[in-house]
Amino acid sequence: MTRCRTGLPAAPVRAPPPCLVGAQSSDLVHEGVRGRQHGREGALADPVRIELVRELADSQDWTRACGSFDVPVGKAALSHHFGVLPPAGLVEQRDMGSKRVNRLRREEFDARFPGLLALVTRPECAPAGDLRREG
Repeated sequence: MTRCRTGLPAAPVRAPPPCLVGAQSSDLVHEGVRGRQHGREGALADPVRIELVRELADSQDWTRACGSFDVPVGKAALSHHFGVLPPAGLVEQRDMGSKRVNRLRREEFDARFPGLLALVTRPECAPAGDLRREG
């Protein structure tokens, strides 16, 4: 078993979702905020982020607050996942009162990478296993 520097077992490396296997990374890179490059494959490589994008795709713009998503991670991890999506160009956020609401940047993303969001939101691209919290 591989161990990380802390001596704890290392987290298993997840394979990319089947819908992204074979995608060319050069086709999936977007010039992000402050000139940094954020790879789409990195933003969409995590099953939780895929689920966030899928739920946003089924929602009206600006109706979903960050805490309204049913994913099996805590607040800190959810904040991290939402920190990855906007710089990658997938999600736009705005503050409304005490909540931060989101919209999926469908038009912008599809203009730059036609068909990728449609591919990610297809049922067969759903993350393996049920990510929803139990009970």
